[in-house]
Amino acid sequence: MTNDSLADIGERIRHLARVPTLLVACDYDGTMAPLVDDPMDARPNRDAVLAIRSLAEQANTHVAVISGRSLRDLATLSRFPEEVRLVGSHGGEFDLGFASQLSPDVVARRREVTEAVKELAQKYGALVEEKPTGVTFHLRTLDEKSQVEAREDLVRGPAGWDGIHTRNGHDVVEMSVIETNKGRALEIIRGQVGASAVIFFGDDVTDEDGFRTLAGPDVGIKVGEGATKASFRVKDTDTVAQVLALL
Repeated sequence: MTNDSLADIGERIRHLARVPTLLVACDYDGTMAPLVDDPMDARPNRDAVLAIRSLAEQANTHVAVISGRSLRDLATLSRFPEEVRLVGSHGGEFDLGFASQLSPDVVARRREVTEAVKELAQKYGALVEEKPTGVTFHLRTLDEKSQVEAREDLVRGPAGWDGIHTRNGHDVVEMSVIETNKGRALEIIRGQVGASAVIFFGDDVTDEDGFRTLAGPDVGIKVGEGATKASFRVKDTDTVAQVLALL
């Protein structure tokens, strides 16, 4: 059960501001940036960016953005300073050289699944987003009937192949050749910086992996509707910016 009161969130925020070492982590799409039809038009909320930049400059405060996007696209769109840690591909990409570390078999499998997804995208007139670990099929621009049919085709096809890890998010189906999740990435960063507490913002089902890792003084904030393990819920990216500014 979540608590939707900004006053209650504010009380927890004031507590977090006093911990010895704090990790502030956010998803990107739907959390830092409003959801849009064209993924390359997703620009971060201006006030959230200002707050993130300010937090990254504070002593004993570490900031990370953990996204399902490729690390390259995340860096291009967000334009955050180097003090903000960027992690792409649902926690699989901590550096831009990640793709070069994949085995030839995995690279070949990624190519196969990408080609199959592109064929289905042509059939439905959908957008496809290629990533170092796989490919994302965007459903947002399709009508309801086409969304249902496209999901069924994907499940019967590449999304159901052996060795393909599939996630269903907000109007997207993501297929990856390796298994990663944001919870694991959050735990890695927590250990690296020695965080006394973590605050994590996310809007999608893929962010639930992150919320599940939170305990003790940690705070999870869900953006928008839907079932969640987070303790708090806010309405939209504008409210995320308000909470970050308060912190």
